[in-house]
Amino acid sequence: MKKTKTASAATFLLLLVVLACYLSPLLIMVFGSFKSYSEIMSQVLDVPQRFSLDNFRNVFTSMNYPKSLWNTLLVTTIGVAGIVVISSLAGYKLSRVKTRYSYILFLFCIMPMMIPFQSFMITLVKLAKQLGLLGNLYGLGVIYWGLGAPLSIFLYHGFVKGIPHELEECAMLDGCSSLRMFISVIFPMLRPVTASVVVVNAMWIWNDFLLPLLTISNNDSIKTLQLAAYGFMGQYKMEWQNIMAGAIMIIIPALIVYLIFQKNIVKGMVAGAVKG
Repeated sequence: MKKTKTASAATFLLLLVVLACYLSPLLIMVFGSFKSYSEIMSQVLDVPQRFSLDNFRNVFTSMNYPKSLWNTLLVTTIGVAGIVVISSLAGYKLSRVKTRYSYILFLFCIMPMMIPFQSFMITLVKLAKQLGLLGNLYGLGVIYWGLGAPLSIFLYHGFVKGIPHELEECAMLDGCSSLRMFISVIFPMLRPVTASVVVVNAMWIWNDFLLPLLTISNNDSIKTLQLAAYGFMGQYKMEWQNIMAGAIMIIIPALIVYLIFQKNIVKGMVAGAVKG
């Protein structure tokens, strides 16, 4: 018993140390958001001498926060909605149809998960320009459909395997068309994995910096939060107090969404992976 208690205490202390290592950068960022530039440079690890909201007021104005927030929300909504629709339909159909080429097609759909974005981003930008998707928020949201679909199709494909075929047969006997049956019967049962798909893709799109930089950075009126915060960094300046305050203001909306859907995240991810 003594050895067990000693091992438990040692494990608990080790986890506390690991937790402190993970949270220390976040704590430094929170403290830095209330400091002046000179205070950050001289006392980066100390608690602020005075908790002031001046940095947040400056960031709110400089970033044009309401407009940037709306732009980011619009892109995230378009991207996530398209990914859910495309991936749920594709995952369901690929899971139910058993033909000679269905598994090959499924592998073809999820293969892009293994390809780094940096290896094809230039080609993607050229293709987006030819399709008229550059320089506008709606085009950016559409581009996210293709980038987010592979992982989402994989999750839906695995989750659908746990839904009994009898439900579909009963719906078809009652006169439902294939689309009506999917919308009324199948999609409501995909709620756990849909919550996971929404959260994973919303967090990714909300925090993405590289793709917006490549597609809409030339237009100041449609900048996302990430691009607006990038304005505090330059070749001859680095406004750390505003960067940290801006990071806090970017994180808060995403954190709220995560807390709302957190109960379904692990459930949907595990279900989709195990059944796949």
